[in-house]
Amino acid sequence: MREFLEKLNVIWQKLIAPVKRAFGLLLSLFYNLLGKIVGKERLQNWTHTLQAYRTSLKRSFYSRVDVNSPYYRPVILTWKAFVYGTAAFAFYIFCVETNFLWLCGSMPSVEDLQNPKVAQASEIYSSDGQLIGKFYTENRTPIDYDSLSPNLVKALIATEDARFYEHSGIDSRALMGVAVGILKGGERGGGSTITQQLAKKLFKTRKRSARGLLGYIPLVRTIVYKTKEWLTAIRLERNFSKEEILTMYFNTVDYSNNTYGIKTAARYYFNKSPYELNIQEAAVLVGLQKATNTYNPTKNYDKSLVRRNTVLSQMVKYNYLKQSQADSLSKLPIELRLTPERFNEEDDEYAIYQYFNGSVEAFMEKWGEENDYDPYTDGLKIRTTIDSRMQRHAVAAVAERMRMLQQSFENHWLNQNPWRDEQGNEIPNFLNDVAKRTDRYKFLSKQFAKLDSAARQDSVWYYMNKRDTMTIYDWKTGREKKVMMSSIDSLNYYKRILRAGMMAMDPYTGQIKAWVGGLNYKFFKYDAVQQGKRQPGSTFKPFVYCAAIDSSAFNMSPCDKMVDEPFQIEVREKVRGRDTTRIWRPKNSTGGFTYQELTLRRALARSINSVTAHLTNKIGAQSVVNYAHKLGITTTLKAVPSIGLGPFDVSLFDMVAAYAVFPNGGRHTDPVVVARIEDANGSVIEEFAPQSKQVISEESAFLMVHMLKGGIEEPGGTSQNIWTFGSLFKNGFEIGGKTGTTSNNSDGWFMGVTKDLVVGGWVGGDDRSIHFRSTNLGEGAKTALPLVGRFLEKVYDDASIGYKRGPFPKPTITIIKPYKGCAPSSPIEQVPDSTNAIKDSLFMLPPSIDPDIEIPDVPVDTINS
Repeated sequence: MREFLEKLNVIWQKLIAPVKRAFGLLLSLFYNLLGKIVGKERLQNWTHTLQAYRTSLKRSFYSRVDVNSPYYRPVILTWKAFVYGTAAFAFYIFCVETNFLWLCGSMPSVEDLQNPKVAQASEIYSSDGQLIGKFYTENRTPIDYDSLSPNLVKALIATEDARFYEHSGIDSRALMGVAVGILKGGERGGGSTITQQLAKKLFKTRKRSARGLLGYIPLVRTIVYKTKEWLTAIRLERNFSKEEILTMYFNTVDYSNNTYGIKTAARYYFNKSPYELNIQEAAVLVGLQKATNTYNPTKNYDKSLVRRNTVLSQMVKYNYLKQSQADSLSKLPIELRLTPERFNEEDDEYAIYQYFNGSVEAFMEKWGEENDYDPYTDGLKIRTTIDSRMQRHAVAAVAERMRMLQQSFENHWLNQNPWRDEQGNEIPNFLNDVAKRTDRYKFLSKQFAKLDSAARQDSVWYYMNKRDTMTIYDWKTGREKKVMMSSIDSLNYYKRILRAGMMAMDPYTGQIKAWVGGLNYKFFKYDAVQQGKRQPGSTFKPFVYCAAIDSSAFNMSPCDKMVDEPFQIEVREKVRGRDTTRIWRPKNSTGGFTYQELTLRRALARSINSVTAHLTNKIGAQSVVNYAHKLGITTTLKAVPSIGLGPFDVSLFDMVAAYAVFPNGGRHTDPVVVARIEDANGSVIEEFAPQSKQVISEESAFLMVHMLKGGIEEPGGTSQNIWTFGSLFKNGFEIGGKTGTTSNNSDGWFMGVTKDLVVGGWVGGDDRSIHFRSTNLGEGAKTALPLVGRFLEKVYDDASIGYKRGPFPKPTITIIKPYKGCAPSSPIEQVPDSTNAIKDSLFMLPPSIDPDIEIPDVPVDTINS
C-alpha cells in the first residue's frame, strides 16, 4: 500500500509541478500589484503577521499528531490530493466561467441565459396583409409548447434523454454508462441530455469565436466544450421549465434542406403543422437529429426509414408506445409531401416581389444598423406599402404587353442583328466584346492562363462556343425552358430581349403600390426601377414647363404662347485641348417646324422640341436643373442648353416621385417602401410617416396636371395612344401623361398621372445600341405606354382595391392664371420650312466618333415624341 501511495505521490508531484509554477508566478504578480496599491511597507507587515500565524498553526498541529506513525504520510497525501484537487477543480471551473487569461473562451452571459436568442426569419408583408418574402440566415419560425404534437415530445425523450424529467441538466447515470462503454472498448453511447444539446445549439459553444487558448489542444478542447455545455445546461434548468426547454430545443435544431425549427420542418417534409404530425412522422424528424445528412429522407430514404424504426423501438422501450403499434408502424413507408418555401423560384408566387424586396432589404439593413437590429435573425415583421393585388396586376400587364412587343421586335429585325451604331450600321464583334466581360470568359481565361496567348484564346473560345444543356428564360411563355446552347448562343439570345420596368405610387402618401423591376428576377437581376438609370427623353420636359410656370421671375401660364421655330445655340467644346464652339440645332420628331404660335399646353402635349429649347433658353438651364432637383430627381444634372430634352440618366423611381408632386398639390413626398416594423411578438417598433415638403405652389401643381392632361386631350398629343384602353374612360375618368423616346429609339418612357396613382413605365434594350429602327414602333407611346395603360385597366377593374374611375379633384384654391379655352380647337398646320434639313440633328455626335474631340459641354440629346 505504501509503495502504491509513494508512486502516486511521484505522479502527483509531476502533474502539480507546472501548476505550482504557474500559481507561483500569478501569486508574485498579484503580490507586486497589491504592494503598489496598499504600499510595500504595509504589505510586508501583513505578510509577517500571516507567516507568524501559519507557524503557530504548524506548532499546534505537530504537538497533537504523531508524525512517525505509519499512517501519517498516507493520510496527509490523501488530504493534500483532496484539497489540491478540489482547489484545482474550483480553479478550472472559475477559468471556464470567466475565460480567465483567455484560456477557455467565452460563456453565455446572464442576459443570454435569461433571454436566449434564436435566429428567426424576418417576414415581409404587403399592405393588404399577404406574406411576400423573408429575410433569414436560418429559415425558422418559432412556436410555443402547445403547438407541439405529443408524439414529438415522446419520441424525442425516448430517443435522446429518457430521464429528462428526473435530472437537472446533467444525467449522471448516462455519463457513467459512457465511461463504462469507453473502458470496455465498446460503443460509448450518448451522454448528452436534451438540455446539453440545447446549450450547444442555442449558444454555439463550439464555434471558433468561443474557443480559448486551451481550445487548440485536441483532448483538452473536448473537456472544455463538455464543461461549458454542462454548466450552461444547469443554468438553463434553473431559468426555464422542462416544457420551455423542449420548446426551445424544437425551435432551435436544424432539420437539413435549409429548414430550421420544427414548424418549418413539418411544413417542408409533410406539409403539416407540428401539432398535426403523427407518430411515424414525428419519429422521422426526431431521428433526423442524429445526423441530418445521413438520415435525411430526401437524400437517404432507406437509412432514414431504419432510423425512424429505431426511434419507434425506443418509444416502446420507455413505454411511450405498444409493441404492436410499433410493429405496425414500422411496416409503413415514409410518405413525404415536400413543400419548400421558394421565395426566389420563378414559378412561385413570391417571385413577383423580388425586385421590390431588394429595396426593402437595403432599407432594413440600414435601419437595422442604426437601431441595433438584425433583420436576418431577429424575426421582425416588416409591413410594406406594396399592394399584392396591384403587384399581380402590374406583373401581368408587363408580361402580357412585353410578349407582344418582343414578337414585334423579332419580326422587325428577322435574322439581322439589332446592335447598331448611331449611323445604323451593325457594331462589329459586339457579342465577342460582351462575352469578354462575362464571368464565364474570365473563368476560362484563368483556367488556361499557363498557355501561350494564341493557344489560350483558342481554348477559351472553343469552350465559349461549345454547346451544352442550359436553362433559359423563354420570352414567349414568360417561364424557363431547357435548351442546347453555347455561352455565345446564350448571349446572342438574351441581348435580343427587350427589358422593362414599371412603378406605381400613391402621390399623397408616397407609398409604393407596385414595383416591377424586370421580366423575371431569376434571369434578370438588374432592377430597372431604382438600379437602372437611362435618358428620360421628353418625359423630362414637364420640369422645364414647371419652372416657367412656378417661378415668380417668369410667372408663365399654360395659355402663354411660343413659336415653333428653329433654335440654335453655340456650344463650347474642347478639341485637342483647345476651346472651340459648335452649333446645336434641335429638330422636332416630325422633321420640321410649323412656325405657329402654340400655347405651352399644346407645345408640351405635342412634345415640340423647339419650344422646349426656346423655353429653356428663356428661363435658364440652371433653373430647370434646380426645379428638377426640387421635384425629386437625385442624379447629377448639368445646366446645358439641351437639359429640357432629358439627356442625363435618371431612374424610374425618381421620375415617379417627381411627377407625384403635381397631383399632390405641389408637395414632394419621399417614396415609402416600409410602413411599419414589428418585433417577433407583433409589438410595433417603429412606424414611418411620409416625409413631405412644399416645393412648388398649389396653383402651379394644379396647372401642371392640366398641362399633362393635354397629352391626351390636345390634338396631336403624344399620349393619345392611351385611348386604345377604352375601358378606362368611364365615369369621367381623367389621366395626364407624357411620353418620351430617346435617340435611335433606345428608350421608351411613359409617365401617367391619375387622381389616385402616378405610374411610370420604361422599355429598352440591355444596351442602348439595341432598339427599333422605326420611331413608329419604338417610341414611348408604343412601348412603355401600353404597359401603364393595361395596368391601370386591371387596377380600376378590380373592385377589391377600392379605386374608382373619375376626374381629377377640383382645385381647393382660386386659380389666378388663365388655363381654359386659350387655344383654337383646330390649329392651322404649316408646311415645314426647307431650311430644316435632316442634318439639323437634335443630338450631337458622341465624342467616341472623332478621337480628336473631347467630351462636349452638351451631352448626347434625344429625339422626342
